[in-house]
Amino acid sequence: MELELAELELGGVDLPKVPATSPVGRLAATVERLRKEVREAQAEAEGRALVELAKGILVERLGCGPAQAARQLGELAEQARVTPLEFAVEVINQAARDRVSEVAGAFLAATARSQEPVEESAAVRLRAAESGVLAADDTQAVADSLLQHALSPLGACAVAIWAAGSDGSLTLAGSAGFTPAESARWRYVPPDVATVARRGLTDPDGQWLPSLAESGLPTIGRREFADGARVALPAGVGGRIHGVLEIAWPKPEGPQPPQVVRQVEALAELCAHTLEAHTPPAGTGHEPRVLPDAVELMDLADGLHDPALVLVPHLDDTGRLADFRIQHVNSRFLDPAGRSRAVVSGALLLEAYPMAAGTSELFQRVERVYATGEPFRAHRMRLTALVDEVPLTTVADISISRHGSSVLLIWRIEDETARLASLLQNAQRLGRIGGFEENLLTGEITWNSQLFGLYGRPPTSTPVPLENLAAHAHPDDAVAIGRFLRTLLHRRRPASAAFRLMRPDGVTRHMRVVAEPVLDTDGQTFVVRGAYQDISAQHWTEVALAATRDQLAHTEQQADERNRLALQLQHAIMPPEQTPLQIPDLQVAVRYRPAETEHLVGGDWYDAVVLPSGLVLLCVGDVAGHGIEAATSMVVLRNALRGLAVTGAGPAQLLSWLNIVAHHLTGAVTATAVCGLYDGERRTLRWARAGHLPPVLVRDSEASALPRLKGLLLGAVPEAVYEETEVQLAAGDTLLMYTDGLIERRDRSVEESLSHLLSTARSAPGSLHQHLDRLLTYSRSDTDDDTCIVGIRLT
Repeated sequence: MELELAELELGGVDLPKVPATSPVGRLAATVERLRKEVREAQAEAEGRALVELAKGILVERLGCGPAQAARQLGELAEQARVTPLEFAVEVINQAARDRVSEVAGAFLAATARSQEPVEESAAVRLRAAESGVLAADDTQAVADSLLQHALSPLGACAVAIWAAGSDGSLTLAGSAGFTPAESARWRYVPPDVATVARRGLTDPDGQWLPSLAESGLPTIGRREFADGARVALPAGVGGRIHGVLEIAWPKPEGPQPPQVVRQVEALAELCAHTLEAHTPPAGTGHEPRVLPDAVELMDLADGLHDPALVLVPHLDDTGRLADFRIQHVNSRFLDPAGRSRAVVSGALLLEAYPMAAGTSELFQRVERVYATGEPFRAHRMRLTALVDEVPLTTVADISISRHGSSVLLIWRIEDETARLASLLQNAQRLGRIGGFEENLLTGEITWNSQLFGLYGRPPTSTPVPLENLAAHAHPDDAVAIGRFLRTLLHRRRPASAAFRLMRPDGVTRHMRVVAEPVLDTDGQTFVVRGAYQDISAQHWTEVALAATRDQLAHTEQQADERNRLALQLQHAIMPPEQTPLQIPDLQVAVRYRPAETEHLVGGDWYDAVVLPSGLVLLCVGDVAGHGIEAATSMVVLRNALRGLAVTGAGPAQLLSWLNIVAHHLTGAVTATAVCGLYDGERRTLRWARAGHLPPVLVRDSEASALPRLKGLLLGAVPEAVYEETEVQLAAGDTLLMYTDGLIERRDRSVEESLSHLLSTARSAPGSLHQHLDRLLTYSRSDTDDDTCIVGIRLT
């Protein structure tokens, strides 16, 4: 009976309080003492490995023996006022500087929830858990050690360690805190089943669920701890994820402090080392399949009909995954850059294909498959390779899978033959081209569907041999077809011909045939292959273009002849330089500059003539428009003004009569003009203007425009009255009459252009002719209009 009570006490069952003096009370005190001794013995056994490790560190650093190191450890622990175990853990943390050291150093108050009489520090718990993990024979022992040493003080009640399979399945490698029946029921999770552990496997940051009931996800222990919090973290090391660490709390928990988060992550890394070193235990019929090693994987790749690469992880100095080395390439491998298999094999993936980390994210896909074991498939993925520093993009179907510690990468580049055949078919359809091949020995003829359509024959009909081509062509094309057949069949050289095809439906199409002979080893033709092209649209386009060219040439010839006659008429009436007038004490000079465009006939005109009365008629004018109409109107106005001037009327009256001529007798044209009569005896000039720029007077190196008299342009109204004035001239004066072609600009006002003319005119050279030439030279006009200038100078 006493032994049974002791066993109950040692098993953790509390007995009712009894008096210490009674037999039962003395038995309870004995049991309590034995339980305390057992707990201390367990703690001593668990910490002995850590103390021995710390002693070894002191032996190496102090250069002393084991006994002296033990004494040194005890003295230092006494000085620090901590237990030898806690000081041993501190020595190990200082020497290791690993993740456990970092977590233990940052952990502040996570042990407050522990119910043990003596609370150990986080560093002691983590090191004890690590020691238990390293000494464990299987993953189940690892789960027990993690729950006992590290997770129970945090309030956790259960833990599960899942091993990830290459097919995406999860196998329960070890668990603690769950019932045996629950562990057996969750021994194996097939791929693509959404559980808490699977979410933790696919999420790099893991799953931190405040309440399992709110998430709605199935998982182990959902019946016992339905309302508790859950954590599922990926267990990875060296860039590869081997499984998942899942932790259960009995009740909901809020967000965990950073110290607890880092401690749990350190425990997940310990689990990854265990999963990497231990094979998961046998299950209940759902075992993960046996995976081939690297050698078997290379044999598998060589048996594939698609290009394949066998990749193995390449770690950096810190143990992190940096790249993948191309361990093997199969015989079907084709490098997009044209490199040989020997160059690619053995190289790092990012060195051989630096664009893999770019837009295609191929490297990221390989890295994730290696980490999680979940295969990746993609249809028509764009792959980019550098060929002579030029990006070359191809489209391929991608398959990535992990086999053991290696990755198999298969890419099936889009069928180039089928793609080119499709391109050729579309090109033939768009170009209206039909291909054929004729075997001269067997008489077998092969046409594609496009050629039957060009001939207007059903696909079930018999193809037409080349020797019968003339029977289906226009009779006038027989000579061209005969020349084509002789060159192709007898001279055995490529040939081409254009002919008109007479189709059975009565439609005539213009065709071009191109063919070449295929010679055998004896140099004889045994196959002829070629193509027909419907060039009807091109033919009729060429005919239309030829007719258009003929019409344009005729039109241009007529326009040239018309302009030539107009220019001859204009130059006959107004030569660029008129014969000087012989007038005493007066110099007269004129200049006429045609438009810049050779065939653009203008309406500018001038006149300087001595009238029977002895007066000198001086005038310039500009008929609106260009062409032969403007030239003929100019001739009418110029000759009309000469005839009217003989009457002896003044300038204002002459312009009034000329307005009637412009309005009624010339087809209602409009024009501007300035008219003057010079009296040599009085040295005066009477003048009037009809919408024209006023004359310019140059006197004593000063130039000024005469007053703007009132006067409408000619032809605007049936009758018009013009203002007239008289200017007294002196010896040395120069008077200039001009048309707007001398000063007009598109980007300047008339006042600005007139100011430039006055500044040019005031610096007069020696002679009147030089003066007019200077005005033409420094003219800033940009309207490509005719220009007329009449100048007089008194001597």
